[in-house]
Formats: sequence, structure tokens, C-alpha cells
Amino acid sequence: MPATGSEPRGFVRFSPSARNRCRALRIDGIVAVPAVVVAVAFLSVLGPAPPVMAHGLIGQRFFPATLAIDDPFVADELSLPTVELTRRKAIQDEPASWETDVSAELSKRLSRRLGLSIAGTLLVQDQDRGPTIAGFDNMELSLKYVFFDSAAHELLLSAGLEADVGGTGQKRVGAESFSTISPTFFFGKGMGDLPDGARFLKPIALTGAFALNLPTEEHTTTTSIVDGELETDRELNPRVIEWGFSLQYNLQYLQSFVEDVGLFAPFNRMIPLVEFALETSVQGSSKTAGSINPGVIWFGRYIQIGLEAVVPVNGNALDEAPQPHVGFLGQVHFYLDDIWPEFFTWTPFEGVLGPTQPR
Repeated sequence: MPATGSEPRGFVRFSPSARNRCRALRIDGIVAVPAVVVAVAFLSVLGPAPPVMAHGLIGQRFFPATLAIDDPFVADELSLPTVELTRRKAIQDEPASWETDVSAELSKRLSRRLGLSIAGTLLVQDQDRGPTIAGFDNMELSLKYVFFDSAAHELLLSAGLEADVGGTGQKRVGAESFSTISPTFFFGKGMGDLPDGARFLKPIALTGAFALNLPTEEHTTTTSIVDGELETDRELNPRVIEWGFSLQYNLQYLQSFVEDVGLFAPFNRMIPLVEFALETSVQGSSKTAGSINPGVIWFGRYIQIGLEAVVPVNGNALDEAPQPHVGFLGQVHFYLDDIWPEFFTWTPFEGVLGPTQPR
């Protein structure tokens, strides 16, 4: 991870994977998915490409692993745990509750530009009137490929494919029986190429992610017995676009490459930021919901720690109980490629890549 001195260093993570809070559209011809995976893997082993460093380092710019949306890099890293605490209103026959999501995500590079991630989430619903319900949400798998980077402009672009694997979670916490496939585009851009007259804007960086959720089933059918009669309910799984971005101000970048303003530890390794994590239904009635998350990240050589407030937008819900109050999101993130580089940086296509930070 970032060095202990003033020089920045980067890493990458796939976002604490945000679990899908809504359903999405059917995808015809699902055979296209493995074809995309094979194509991405093939591209990663084609002739030599400009090196992409692990974590979130491009040129002088270090991008941290953001908490609510995924960043554009690939890396060997572990988010454990990511904890989100929110309050949910009562709806219909469901009482108000406190909802706690505890998730973990392991990311592994397959080459310098290609990475794979696996994530899982434990959901705990503490109801005001009723029992506490706990269980695992569906497992998430993702593949990401960095297809463009420019150190001079602190710019990086990547594309990915995420699968929310249906049937791997538990129904009692709302895990779906069908899978959802999400092609995703990522970007990261630092402002270090601004003119010196705007030097205090150079520590600013912007990252973003845009995904279209495509479920493998168009409708969900449920049956129930009401007053002794069998009733069938057929519910549409709407198309949903998940989108978000983060606005960051890197205080280490300010100290090292703009002007030493006298910050001392731990403030000289902090990144204040605001994340916008939103989703928009694009089938049926259109609605946008999500959250705006102001917070701060501290990063060291082997670890980073982040804490954000979760401010709801339209109740932070498309098809579930709305969130009436501000929640909290925290994460501990480990840079595995620097903790044990001989083991964690081995890749099947390029061998051992070595630590991000020279020892």
C-alpha cells in the first residue's frame, strides 16, 4: 500500500461489492456471458501492454478503495469487514427494523490488467415487533479488465462483468432464486494535469461506475394460500441501472506534489470524499434511489480504514422498506500484495508480480 513516507502509493479493490437491492430484466441468450469472459481473458494475455500497478496508483495519483461503489483498478486485496447500519420503515405487514449488512470481498489479479473478485454478505434484520432475521445474501462474482490508462493524465478506464448468483443465498433475507448479470464500466480521473494556477484543485479525483442489471428470469412467480384458496402472484423483475461516482480530495497528494501545508499524522494520509451510490429503474415506472455518503478514508502501507455517513435519497430503496434516517458505513481493507507479495501476487498468466511498494 501507500508507503509510510510522503510518496503516494496505490491499490485497487472491487468495491465492497454493493448487493443488488432490486430485480432486473431477463437476458436472452445467456451464452453471451461466458463468451465475454473468455474474450476478456484472451485480451489479458495478448502481447505486452503498458504496466498497470496494483492498488489504485496511476502516475502520481493514488485512488483508495471506495466503500459504496467499486473503483476501476484490479488488485490483490481483501475487504473484511464492510459494515452498513441503516434504519428501515414499516411497510404493509413488515415492522420497522434495524438492518445490518456485514460483507467481505476477496480480489485476485489474474494478470496485471485482469482481476477476479468474490464477495458475500450476511444480512441481519432486527425487527421492532418480531424476531431478528439473519441469513446470507447471494454470492457475487466479478471479472474486471483495465483497457486504458494514462499516467500523464492520471486517467484509467476499465470494464467488468458481475454476477449475483441466484440460489446461493437464503430466502428469509430476500435472496433471489435467479441470477443477475451486470456488465459494468469504470473510470478514474485525477486532476494533477491542471495548470499550476489551479494547483489546489490538483488533489481532486473523480471515480465512477455504471452497470446495467440483467436478470436471467423476467418474472418471479409465487404461490400462497389465502382464505383456503390458492393464489398465484407474478412479479416483474425490472431493468435497473446502478450508477455512482466519488469525489475525492487527497491530502497526501496535496502535501507531496502541490504544497506542504504542514499536515501531520494521521491527517497527512487522509482522503475526504463524497460517494454517490444510486440506482434507477428503467422498466415500468422510473424511479431513482440510493444514498449520498460523505466520509473519510485513511490509508497506510498495508491497510486502509474508511467511515461514511449514508444519507438516503428517495428512501434509499426501489422495492423495499425506505430508509428514513442517516445510516453508517465502515470498512477495513487489506492490501494483500504488500502483506505477503510472494504468495498473493502470483498470477496464472504472468507469474509473481511482486509487491506494489518496493521493500
